[in-house]
Amino acid sequence: MRTQVLHPVLPGTKYEREPRLALDEAVSLTEALPGLELAGALVVPVPRPRAGHLFGPGKVEELAEICRENEIGLVVIDGPVSPVQQRNLEKAWKVKILDRTGLILEIFGDRAQTREGVLQVELAHLSYQKSRLVRSWTHLERQRGALGFIGGPGETQIEADRRALAERIVQIRKQLSKVVKTRELHRAGRKKVPFPIIALVGYTNAGKSTLFNRITGASTLAKDMLFATLDPTMRGIALPGGKQAILSDTVGFISDLPTQLVAAFRATLEEVLDADLILHVRDIAHPETEEQAADVRKILAELGIGEERQDHMIEVWNKIDLLSDDDRAAMQRRSGRTAQHVALSATSGEGVDELLATIEATLSEPVTAEVVDLGFSEGRARAWLFKENVVTREAQDDDGYHLSVLWTRKQKSQFEALYSSH
Repeated sequence: MRTQVLHPVLPGTKYEREPRLALDEAVSLTEALPGLELAGALVVPVPRPRAGHLFGPGKVEELAEICRENEIGLVVIDGPVSPVQQRNLEKAWKVKILDRTGLILEIFGDRAQTREGVLQVELAHLSYQKSRLVRSWTHLERQRGALGFIGGPGETQIEADRRALAERIVQIRKQLSKVVKTRELHRAGRKKVPFPIIALVGYTNAGKSTLFNRITGASTLAKDMLFATLDPTMRGIALPGGKQAILSDTVGFISDLPTQLVAAFRATLEEVLDADLILHVRDIAHPETEEQAADVRKILAELGIGEERQDHMIEVWNKIDLLSDDDRAAMQRRSGRTAQHVALSATSGEGVDELLATIEATLSEPVTAEVVDLGFSEGRARAWLFKENVVTREAQDDDGYHLSVLWTRKQKSQFEALYSSH
């Protein structure tokens, strides 16, 4: 189906993303769904959003002409579209409309493979459809022809649809509770095995599945497309010193992920909540890598993974093979300064051995997260902390340095012995 992608730029919104890059992501989302042929993509300024059509009358007609000329069958609008706006635009353009949430749901529906994944997708989809049930003139025309009067039948049909959806949602939730109990039994079984669980998280298309395959030798779907992995995959791995661990790959995160999807996939992401160590895989070559990382941290916080546990994550700076030689060298130097960053290429394998060694070192001895406050005159103490690779974050104000550290009991004792004022 020939598809047009639109990224509306609305007024009065704090834009953290550059519109052109946001449009590129929307195009990647669209291309991730089989059967769609991309015909065009546009950033569309919307000076004054309209309740009925989102766009103004002139823009609606201009876009209708684009749809006619290019024989468009589907328009993807990268943002929220109300049920009324969707109905009116479909009528004006004579096409099917999908907003961002609808598109992501379609991709999830196409990718989910496990029983739980399929049920979670259907639950999210039904909740979305329930909000889309609005009075439609075409719906009323059908009722009118069958029953001979204009008024209530349309509403009656909508209520019947709502009831049917509500009943199906109840059924799915019952089925999901059984599936979740089974998963809980599996997790309880794994806890009896003294193997730590390592969870891969990251923005979609950051290279998690490629890294998973590189480390485990598995053949998980790993393509250059958004949401290539939806269902959690787990494999046993051997660390360099011979210690065994379990590595878990998870669904990729994305900006503006609808709340209902975060809730629906919470069970899928329970592996992350139970993990002994989280690896945050970042596409370090992406122009918005910092914004993507912020989105991941935000969703982790929504899942109940607080700042202290996030400080305990290892950031994996992936795709260094896509950087220039100078940027690559700089990135490797930066990653070497702390124990919580490893630069690598999951595609070529460069840096993967270093990651495994870092994982082993992190898991080998219990660590605690603390904040060490140092005055500006205590440069030697600060240098020691960096030399020991225990610093995860540093802030500075008029009083001096404030360093978030992850250290073992031994490292803390050594520091206190050397710098007894702390």
